[in-house]
Amino acid sequence: MATVSKADAAVALFSLVIAVAAPLIDSQVVLPRHLYPAPLVSVFQWFVDEFDHYLLAGPPPFLHGFVWLALTFLWPVCIANLYGILARRRWVAAATTLMAGVTMLTYLSAIFGEILGSGRATPKLVKFYSPFVVIAVALVLRGLCLCSDLEVPATAVESYVQKKRV
Repeated sequence: MATVSKADAAVALFSLVIAVAAPLIDSQVVLPRHLYPAPLVSVFQWFVDEFDHYLLAGPPPFLHGFVWLALTFLWPVCIANLYGILARRRWVAAATTLMAGVTMLTYLSAIFGEILGSGRATPKLVKFYSPFVVIAVALVLRGLCLCSDLEVPATAVESYVQKKRV
């Protein structure tokens, strides 16, 4: 049985958090609350109250768009990451890790731009989102580094093209 690297464990943990939180918590921003059981609605409300998350209390239109992005793109990519890590698929290392990191950085740049630019951010809210920024940057860097390791040398491509022409 092969061991899981620390980087894979971090990607798996991030992916698990997103895979659970996106459909259960984040989706409450864009879908009617009556679709959810009362305990999930109360968890969402607790989070809004505990972190004084004014964006989730009264979501602006741009947040609706980013939540839909997370649900339609980031959530499936995180599911693919989990599958790829558990099934030891090589493609999870570069492709899906890079996609998840870039999507999360895009999402978080808008959130941080709003909460810091508005002056309404509480230190607790900033502290909540800060680890996600660090993880997203690490995912992007990991994906880029692994993508460069997977490049095919130019001589191999040239020899393949020459063989096809013959």
